[in-house]
Amino acid sequence: MAAPALTSRAGSVNSSGNSPTATPSSTTNNNKIIPSYPELDFRSGARIEDLNRLIQEFSKHDQREYDDQRALEIHTAKDFIFSMLGMVQKLDQKLPVANEYLLLSGGVREGVVDVDLDELSVYARGTDYDMDFTLLVPALKLHDRNQPVTLDMRHSALCHSWLSLRLFDEGTINKWKDCCTMVDHINGATNYFFSPTLVADWFYESISVVLVEIQKKPQRGMPRVEKVERNGTIISVILGVGSSRMLYDILPVVSFKGWPAVAQSWLMENHFWDGKITEEEVISGFYLVPACSHKGRKENEWRLSFARSEVQLKKCISASLMQAYQACKAIIIKLLSRPKAISPYHLRSMMLWACDRLPATYLSQEDFSAHFLLGLIDDLQNCLVNKMCPNYFIPQCNMLEHLSDEMAMLHARKLSSVRSDPAEHLRTTIEHAKAANRLTLDLHWRGSASNLPSPQSDAGGEHQPDDRLAKKLQQLVTENPGKSISVFINPDDVTRPHFRIDDKFF
Repeated sequence: MAAPALTSRAGSVNSSGNSPTATPSSTTNNNKIIPSYPELDFRSGARIEDLNRLIQEFSKHDQREYDDQRALEIHTAKDFIFSMLGMVQKLDQKLPVANEYLLLSGGVREGVVDVDLDELSVYARGTDYDMDFTLLVPALKLHDRNQPVTLDMRHSALCHSWLSLRLFDEGTINKWKDCCTMVDHINGATNYFFSPTLVADWFYESISVVLVEIQKKPQRGMPRVEKVERNGTIISVILGVGSSRMLYDILPVVSFKGWPAVAQSWLMENHFWDGKITEEEVISGFYLVPACSHKGRKENEWRLSFARSEVQLKKCISASLMQAYQACKAIIIKLLSRPKAISPYHLRSMMLWACDRLPATYLSQEDFSAHFLLGLIDDLQNCLVNKMCPNYFIPQCNMLEHLSDEMAMLHARKLSSVRSDPAEHLRTTIEHAKAANRLTLDLHWRGSASNLPSPQSDAGGEHQPDDRLAKKLQQLVTENPGKSISVFINPDDVTRPHFRIDDKFF
């Protein structure tokens, strides 16, 4: 199979929606009864029915249900992070006063954004955290269409850019001058290039200062800061709230409204989301994230990211395909983690290409998760063998171009072992998911049994954990069935929440 291409529309199925690997039911041939056989995967001999069942079981263990207490803990952690960022803004007023964050479910290790994974510490769900999120925090917001913006792509690989501040106002340049690299021109003028590494340095130092200040005056009910670590240009924060541990991978980014010219041709093609969501929703904005190409200058080069668009496109992907993708992602994260050559983001891109290539009637089949999983493995192996994985939004950018032949073949051989026995690898991922859930439950019950005060509660330790907030929320849920309930926390005092039920405040 050739690498994914925008013009490819191969892989259609007949109108009955039957699988290409299906075996016929019992038929009569010259008065002889031919017995029916279960549908099998030709390559591995696995029963499709068994693979579907294993994928369903993995999904059950991978997607946890949250009770009211856990939901409140998630909300408390999110508000703590947002309050912390508000304090970062107050330090030196570098961040926009009215900022707009993009919060994604899943950490950077899950491939929710296209960043390099080489420099990341190894965290595992269950061992280190229970839930993970990625938060894109704009350091610069370029949302005014009349604001001059120069994306300097002359020195960069495809899908990357430098960002010059030369045409910005003096106030912006002076504010960020210490986070720029400088290039002097022949005419004597100085050009300031916004540096992802220097911005990440400033961001990590600012967050560290704010967290030290917060911990000097601990408040009851405030999350425990269990870890703050810089991973390349990413700041990873693990918070403990009650019995929950939440990982936040925070990235400083540059936020744009509209659509970049380099991806304009992509809009001219037909796509699987046509007619399901509007083009305005898809092209509402893009980002520069602090990630460099393999031959670029880390101190100057940013990577274009279409994370906002991907959130919209995800709405158009069928549940069965998403289940197959999640299962495949879990397999490759374990199998291809060392040495790192491909990431879950490559798999996400191939899934989007598959959605463009295959008929919607085929991809919407509820019992085709096994076929989708096997297809994704085949696509990934094909991309490795050919060292070709086009970026979905900028297809002329080959995301595997840097791979050596030896590295590509090593990973292709590993995938071949998966393809020859997918059921066994699915069982392994299920066991990993079960083990992670057991670790989370053990921690939850230990925390409930010990009933110890938070490390950041009063120094005297005379207070027990404050569960009044949880009880209040439970009471409101019981008394207001079917209504929208939100919890708001004052950024200057995270211990005093108030509630909104529909439009009424408490």
